[in-house]
Amino acid sequence: MTTPSVTSIERPDPGLLKLYLLRSLLSGPAIFLVLPLLYFRYVSLRYRIDEDGVSMKWGILFRREIDLAYDRIQDLHLSAGFIERWMGLGSVAVQTASGNAGAEMTLEGLRDPEAVRDFLYARMRGAQAPLASAPAAGAATANPAESAEAERLLLQMADDLRAVRASLQAGGPR
Repeated sequence: MTTPSVTSIERPDPGLLKLYLLRSLLSGPAIFLVLPLLYFRYVSLRYRIDEDGVSMKWGILFRREIDLAYDRIQDLHLSAGFIERWMGLGSVAVQTASGNAGAEMTLEGLRDPEAVRDFLYARMRGAQAPLASAPAAGAATANPAESAEAERLLLQMADDLRAVRASLQAGGPR
């Protein structure tokens, strides 16, 4: 099975509707309130992942929309309960530096949450999505003049640190 591109995900997986149905059944007599709320959430839930950031919107009567730029994302968490794992689903919780203790946004009902997390991590760190033909990390691709300058600075820093260590060992000024 091939995984669709992360940027092409616009809707949660249909398995999320089944998960919502199970949650509603487990709510007991509150099923008459919980089931319609979860159904309308599923029907109206939309995602957009593009070059600017990630957004999520949902709601029929009361529309909610959250837009997050990649540079605002602080952390990402994967979660999948027992039933979600059994159904092959997962969620990615996106946290920002806002005052909230919880996640700013949770992308739920994803068939491949690891791919979404990896894509968002790459974008939040300012990197482009990894390419299959990209050189391995640590490969020498920098300008030789920049490499020589960086090497010279590192050697100078090492010499300075050696001098500080020698001064401290000799009981130098404090």
